[in-house]
Amino acid sequence: MPRIVIALQNDYADWEPALLMAATRYWLDCEVVTASPDGKPVISMGGLKVTPDVGFDAIDAEQFDALIIPGGYAWEKGVAFDFTALATAFRDKGKVLGGICAAASALAATGVLDEVAHTGNALASHKKYPGYRGEARYVDQPQAARDGKIVTAAGSAPDTFTIEVLKALDLFGPEAEEELTMFAAEHRR
Repeated sequence: MPRIVIALQNDYADWEPALLMAATRYWLDCEVVTASPDGKPVISMGGLKVTPDVGFDAIDAEQFDALIIPGGYAWEKGVAFDFTALATAFRDKGKVLGGICAAASALAATGVLDEVAHTGNALASHKKYPGYRGEARYVDQPQAARDGKIVTAAGSAPDTFTIEVLKALDLFGPEAEEELTMFAAEHRR
């Protein structure tokens, strides 16, 4: 059973990991673990209070198949966790690493996106981080981008983010496709 850890912090964007968490827990029988910086409850942008399973110090790339980081306002407030060590560990171990919205830019800051195709809210958001060197690999598109085991997306793309994370985990088969197709139906014309 794949183990996925969702790294939450105060003011996280609650809609960004929601579909992925439901799909992996309900339809695909994965273990989904929530974490916060200190293991204490966090409150989302929408006011959803989550009591996490563990603190960030318990996140070990050897113990999980994926690290998923939703965006939110922690970065704009200047109080976001520095994910450099965790992101690097997951990338170096060949594990799935996903960042959506402001978290995609946070991954850009760590350097893990420099050599892979990636996207996010905007290239300008990534370029705010002096350590970012991946501009040539940035893909300007509304859908999520996946390059190997690294998945990035704008905050407006939780559906394709979910699909690309499932593909990176080798979990996107007929059952997942059938269930998730309905969530993207509004985008078809």
